[in-house]
Amino acid sequence: MTKKHLLLLLTFSAYFISAQTVFGVKGGYNLSSFSAGNISYKDKSYFYIGGLAEHYLQSKISIQGEIVYTELGGHETLPGVALTNNGIVELGPKKMDYKFPQIQVPVSVKYYLIQPFSVSAGINFGFNLSPEVQFTPEDLLSKNGKVENISTLNLFPFLGAEYQLKNRLFLDTRYHFNFFKINNAGIMDMKIGFFQIGLGYRFKS
Repeated sequence: MTKKHLLLLLTFSAYFISAQTVFGVKGGYNLSSFSAGNISYKDKSYFYIGGLAEHYLQSKISIQGEIVYTELGGHETLPGVALTNNGIVELGPKKMDYKFPQIQVPVSVKYYLIQPFSVSAGINFGFNLSPEVQFTPEDLLSKNGKVENISTLNLFPFLGAEYQLKNRLFLDTRYHFNFFKINNAGIMDMKIGFFQIGLGYRFKS
């Protein structure tokens, strides 16, 4: 094969790949449920934002990869108490808030049932940034700080659906299952499941 033929082949391959791949941005609402052992905390609301690349294998099948920032966790309100010379004294309610900020890399296979509707299944690779717990108010017995023994990488299998709107906008929703624990040690298994719904925009290919 001559250099000219090789150059033509590389040019054609680059064009073919780019023609089959579409890039976009997305963002929306995130609702997570957190449990530690048999204790279930109240759901945590947050946002998510990121970008995506969708590569079409066929007219109805594609692979989509994303990079997303969000925060998972849960919270609970507990009775605040203190031990004094006169015994246990009630201090009023105290809020405990678990925060797990993450960079997530969801990878999914999509199937277009009927344009413009598709379903997807995949796995989300969640990289923890700085897991922490915060107490309001903070005191000597309840100190804000890092949550120990949280795995650097968490895995979240998910199912989703998407509806393409006009002008390259789309609406999508997903549920991520809490099949795997997020900590690598400790007396209790910590797990998180979460729901997402949001809007996105795909750039013209």
